[in-house]
Parts: sequence; C-alpha cells; structure tokens
Amino acid sequence: MTAEPRLTLGMVGGGEGAFIGAVHRMAARLDDRWTLVAGAFSADPARSRDFGRSLGLAEDRCYGDWGEMARAEAARPDRLDAVAIVTPNHLHFAPALAFLEAGIAVICDKPLTSRLADALALEAAAARTGGTLVLTHNYSGYPMVRQARAMVAEGLLGDLRVIQAEYAQDWLARDLPGHKQADWRGDPERAGAGGALGDIATHAYHLAGFVTGLRAEAVSAETSRFVAGRRLDDDVQIRLRWPGGVRGQLWASQVAIGASNALRLRIIGSDAALDWSQETPDLLGYTRLGEAPQLLRRGGPGLSPAAAQATRLPAGHPEGYLEGFAQIYADAADLVAARRAGRARPAHLSGLPGLADGVDGLRFITAAVRSAAADGAWVPLKEVSE
Repeated sequence: MTAEPRLTLGMVGGGEGAFIGAVHRMAARLDDRWTLVAGAFSADPARSRDFGRSLGLAEDRCYGDWGEMARAEAARPDRLDAVAIVTPNHLHFAPALAFLEAGIAVICDKPLTSRLADALALEAAAARTGGTLVLTHNYSGYPMVRQARAMVAEGLLGDLRVIQAEYAQDWLARDLPGHKQADWRGDPERAGAGGALGDIATHAYHLAGFVTGLRAEAVSAETSRFVAGRRLDDDVQIRLRWPGGVRGQLWASQVAIGASNALRLRIIGSDAALDWSQETPDLLGYTRLGEAPQLLRRGGPGLSPAAAQATRLPAGHPEGYLEGFAQIYADAADLVAARRAGRARPAHLSGLPGLADGVDGLRFITAAVRSAAADGAWVPLKEVSE
C-alpha cells in the first residue's frame, strides 16, 4: 500500500438496514485511505440526515437527498474527492451523472446502470468532463484472481480455448414477500432487465473478462423464472463466443439449493488450466497438461507482484469478501490521487473496473435478454446499442 494521504468520501444510499452500504463503509476504511465525511443515505430526507448523524458526520454534510449533496459539495472549497453510489440499480445513473458533472470522482456499485442507454450517457459525460468512475466489481480485487490474470497474460496457459464461469446461490429458491433486498431485485423498474442476470451473472461475466483480458463477441442465452409470480429471471444459462475462437458457458442461478455464494471460474488453455472458487478464495488450482495439479496459495512463494500488491495478511490468515472490496477502494484512491496530482495512471491499475467495463456489462445483459426472447439466437454484443 502507498503512503498517500487520506481522501474524502461521500455516500449516496446505504442507510439503515442496507447490507451493501455497510460493506462499502468497512471496505473504504480498511486500508486507511478514505474518510467518510458526507452522505445522502435515504430517500427520506429526515432519515437520511439522522443516519448521517449516527455515523458522526458534521451536521452541514448530512444531506436530505443526493441532488442537494452534489450541489453543495461542488461549491465547497473542501469538496469531496469521491462519492460512493450504493443504491438499487435504477438509482445509479442520475447521481453518477450529477457528481461527474460536479467534478467529483464516482465509485459505483455494479451494474453501472439499469439501462444500456444510461451507461452510454455516463461514458459520454466522463469523456466530456474528464471525470473518473470506478465500478466495484469486488471479486477482481482478490489476490488469487489477480494471480490468475497475471498467469494468463504471461502465456502460462498457452492458447486459450474454454472459459467456464458460474455463480450459484439459493436465497431466492422460494418467494420472499416483503424482503427488501428480494423486492427490488425482482422489480424490473428498479433492477433493470435482468434478475439473476443483472445481479450475479454480471459478476461472473466481468470476472471471466478480467482474468483473460477478453470481451465476449456474442451470446446465446436461456433465462428462466422458476418461482411462480417472479417478474425477472432467477436462473440463466448462457453460451459465449470470445475472440480468437475461445468458447465458453456461464451459469448463474439464485434458486440453486445448497449453494451459498458459489462463484467459480475455470480457464482452459492448450497447455494448462486454472480453477478458482470464491468460497475458497486463497487457493488457485493450476494444472499443466500431463503434470500433477498444483495448488497456489495466497501469500505463498512464487506469486506475481499483482497478487502480492493485493495481499494484506500472511498466508493462512484468510482474506475474502471485505478485502476484495477494500482493494477496489485502495486502487480507486491511487487513481484519484494520481489524477489530482497530475500523474500518469499507475501501471498496477490497468485492470481496475471502470466505465468501459460497465458499458460492456450492460451490453452483455441486453444481448442475453434479447437472445433469450429469440429462443437462444446468437446476439453479437457490438450490435447492441440500447
């Protein structure tokens, strides 16, 4: 970690009872790079201000809504360095746009927006304003994921052939009426076009691209709604065509009984293969053709500088979900600090998820929805505009 001074952070959303808001606040603090100083935490102005006070924020930086916050912070001499947006999907676009136009960097939960057209508008806004946006695809922050990326880039797998990704959960295997998290994720107006597709398949898709450096060319998808009355998919099965003849499949399900948070990625090349699972994140399987399998361990010998840079604890002391988020926040701090100082983008941030990843993720969701509606017809991502 660098010795850069702390940066100031605001938050939109993530108030009382919001799981992801607490995760972002803990992650931002973990490496002592950010100080939370402002927020608009709820759609209810009184609750928003009360929650800000409960966090010990100054009275004049406990805002009733994000619009008030963007205007006030833009006018302050000590304006925020960045704002974290941790709302449901449909509430990402407007605050992200407002803070980019206010000259404040944005750290946004994924997916970038609920509509591809909005994602493209944010990309255009950032190009126009020179703004910074980081997307919290937190699994790309895990040390052994970064080790896998480095090994693929080094050519240790030979020519890539197959990419297999899956993300299985069981928490939506039954209807959960009145459950806050289930309610918005199942609402097309708030979640966007995809249920499991937008919520967890996007994580698996981004992870595959992060590790391999590829973006999918086309998808053939089948989406299902197994729970009666559900308006968005709860299971998706997708074939993918990647550049260079690489092929693959992606399965994402929130009705997979027995699965808690089973994100897994397998990359198979002509010479070797890699296998990583989020539920055992400190381990990376590496098998060369005709040789005994190896199990690489976080913090162990022979790993890449990228893995070492993302490692906080000695081997045998588990690191996981919070540290993955924290790595994204630490990287975002490096990026914001470099831009403020007029320095070039640090080399270790080459894969940091941002607007291009967000737009690609929305193209993936949109293409998969269109493919499923056409009984699995192949849909090229480059042909998806909105």
